[in-house]
Amino acid sequence: MTSDRFRIGFLPLVDAALPILAHEMGFAAREGVQIELVRDMTWATVRDRLLYGHTDAAHMIAPLAIATTLGRDRPPLPLAVPFVLGLNGNAVTFSTALAAEAGLGSALGDPTEVGAALRMIAAARKATGKPLRFGVVHRYSSHNYMLRYWLAGVGIQPDVDVEIVVTSPPFAADALAAGEVDGICVGEPWNSIAVDRGVGHIALATAQIWRRGVEKVLVTRAAVLDERRDAVEALIRALHAAAAHFVAPDSVEASADILARREYLDAPRDAVLRAITDRIRVVPGGEPLHYPDFMFQYREAANFPWRSQAAWLYSQMVRWDYMPYDRVQADAAANVFRPDIYRSALAGSGAPLPGASSKLEGGLGEPIGAGSTQGRLTLGIDRFFDGRAFDPDDIETYLADLP
Repeated sequence: MTSDRFRIGFLPLVDAALPILAHEMGFAAREGVQIELVRDMTWATVRDRLLYGHTDAAHMIAPLAIATTLGRDRPPLPLAVPFVLGLNGNAVTFSTALAAEAGLGSALGDPTEVGAALRMIAAARKATGKPLRFGVVHRYSSHNYMLRYWLAGVGIQPDVDVEIVVTSPPFAADALAAGEVDGICVGEPWNSIAVDRGVGHIALATAQIWRRGVEKVLVTRAAVLDERRDAVEALIRALHAAAAHFVAPDSVEASADILARREYLDAPRDAVLRAITDRIRVVPGGEPLHYPDFMFQYREAANFPWRSQAAWLYSQMVRWDYMPYDRVQADAAANVFRPDIYRSALAGSGAPLPGASSKLEGGLGEPIGAGSTQGRLTLGIDRFFDGRAFDPDDIETYLADLP
């Protein structure tokens, strides 16, 4: 089998696991693919390397792929997402001072109850002229949208009642320690590192805000996908095999060893292992708590790029960029996600392949069987904390009903 080389950009986060493990564990080589991993510290750099051809693909926050395609903040360049690297896996972490003021305990809080306490604190701080400030990893990140969705849902108006600024994930704990921000919404292991350093207290997992929220994705330039279709499909098969390996209970120790290495996350192994095994240390010195599906990498066709998830991200872009809804842009956003490529790559593999490419998001209160063209597919609970559901065919009504 001939080898095809992919330079893949990534940030030091646990959810960069699949390309790293595909390389380290031989899944890529088995598919005739060579992976060279390029580590960066900011999402803007990951994006720019991809746009200018310094990398062939990237581990990327999903909204940034959409924003880049639509030309938000820069000239548009079409990107494609043929594979989702994971759902959830982030947390909202308060400074220890803010956590004490909000009365947080040693367990994860309830989004509505934590929100009610935070609303009072935010109002008081705003009245002093020094509003609360939260750090997110990029303007066009699921972290930003999850945080804003929760804040607005509990009566706190982002950009009015609180400030939201950008901080790179590896420096988020430093920003908390320096008092530059009162809270952060980042991926692991950086929430856990903030807690272990004694400067943070995890208030919520983002899975409590949206139970199956799309997170990191594999992104290529659309032109690369067209030119190297067979090689991209081989890469998808390698990543899918890595995902199955990553969630196997007997693999977690070895995966933590690999990911913690200096060339990848350069992070404490224990913090990495906790994230992989859905265990969260909420308070400094506390015992880790088990929160099922804190990270979600494989079951329920978790790697399938649902166009409806891209459409939800677009709805939040409209909402928080304070811009009008545009049907053409909505379609372009949904088209960034490429379920057709995913299906083609995994046809004949036995992996469950959803029959639909879009679905109602947030509508499942219990697991159900779903239609598939291959394999048996069950979809689990995917609720938003406020009970709303998102219909990708009626984005305008959805936006009009939001607080």
